[in-house]
Amino acid sequence: MKKWFLPSMILFFSALSMNAQMNKIKFVEYDMPNGLHVILHEDHTTPNVIVSVMYHVGSKNENPDRTGFAHFFEHLLFEGSDNIGRGEYAKYVEKAGGSLNANTTWDRTFYYDLVPSNQLELGLWLESERMLHAKVENKGIETQRQVVKEERRMRIDNRPYGTLIENAMKRAYKVHPYNWPIIGSMAHLDAAKEEDYVNFYKTYYVPNNAILSIAGDLNIEDAKKLAAKYFGDIPKGTREVNRPKVVEPPLTVEIRDTIYDNVQLPMVAQTYRIPANGTPDYYAVSLLAQLLSKGESSRLNKALVDDQQKAVNVGAFPIDMEDPGVTLIYGVANMGVDPGEMEKSMDAEIEKVQNSLIGDEEFQKLKNQVENDFVSSNSTIAGIAESLANYKMYLGDTNLINAEIDRYNKVTKEDIKRVANQYFKKNNRVVLYYMPKSSKKA
Repeated sequence: MKKWFLPSMILFFSALSMNAQMNKIKFVEYDMPNGLHVILHEDHTTPNVIVSVMYHVGSKNENPDRTGFAHFFEHLLFEGSDNIGRGEYAKYVEKAGGSLNANTTWDRTFYYDLVPSNQLELGLWLESERMLHAKVENKGIETQRQVVKEERRMRIDNRPYGTLIENAMKRAYKVHPYNWPIIGSMAHLDAAKEEDYVNFYKTYYVPNNAILSIAGDLNIEDAKKLAAKYFGDIPKGTREVNRPKVVEPPLTVEIRDTIYDNVQLPMVAQTYRIPANGTPDYYAVSLLAQLLSKGESSRLNKALVDDQQKAVNVGAFPIDMEDPGVTLIYGVANMGVDPGEMEKSMDAEIEKVQNSLIGDEEFQKLKNQVENDFVSSNSTIAGIAESLANYKMYLGDTNLINAEIDRYNKVTKEDIKRVANQYFKKNNRVVLYYMPKSSKKA
């Protein structure tokens, strides 16, 4: 979710921060009688509007014997509806001069339409059709099965290191549904019947399991009337929604494994279990990951890429999750470098944070990066619409679009050192070596 940028002058970013405080994102939010949560943001900067709907369903809500449904529906619900012909959904938006897309995570599915502001009603109609009248039938299901299989081949199976997240998560989690991949099992999708898909749709694609977030060149009162016109009569869902309550037990021991893949250079990937998004320690962990890998002057990059030349690429990033998630730290070894030696250097940089407080200048740089990210992430109406929905769905507080920066600012140097010791320890991680297939002994 976060994107970081190295500032050049502290005073410049202090001014940005002050400007952000003076220009808070204004919004109106309310619930419809059917349970649909509506968020409206008026911004006349450009003559465009984003109509988005976020459904509180991701891969973790699936039946363990029917994984992949959340992601599958991201594809299936572009097939059309009772009032939109098959393959016609995107054409409505494109003919209006707009664009559309969707994405799925472990926790939610998000659809959006970017259209000219005079086409707001079109966007609302399209999304209401998706919620109420989508075609969930065998013809479209079979078409999208093939699409998803090809996506898996292209984006995961045939891409170097493409199975990294999948292999890391299934070892980091044993009982929580984060252990299966978002794209799911192709065998599960093949085994499912039309009835299984219809039941999933009727359970999760209901107004009381969704957030309608609209941002851009609109009039608030007019937008309220149009939202009521297109969504107000959609019946509230009555089926039980699966909200996993399982708590993953601690790892207690380091898990190590080797994956032989179609790669040219070895990779070492360390996956650490961390607290859920929105918790105080999550913000300290996020700053720690940033310290390690964001920018050319970050610790991992300077040590492993520049000084020691053991790696050609390094990274560290926490994955935003509704339940306790992970931070992934990786290094791609330079030609001829023993990946074990590279791993020692990765560990050494973590140990430095565990043993010593970071300096004042480095700490200030982290805070400046956060402030700049906070401004830039909400610089477009698309970013604002998604952020508003994310904050409400994940953390229950839409106004964190203005106030989350305060949570980062509460993190101290001592907090960063503490979380490095508490979470970035060897008995709380999965270590994967990705090695070229040619290196596998017969």
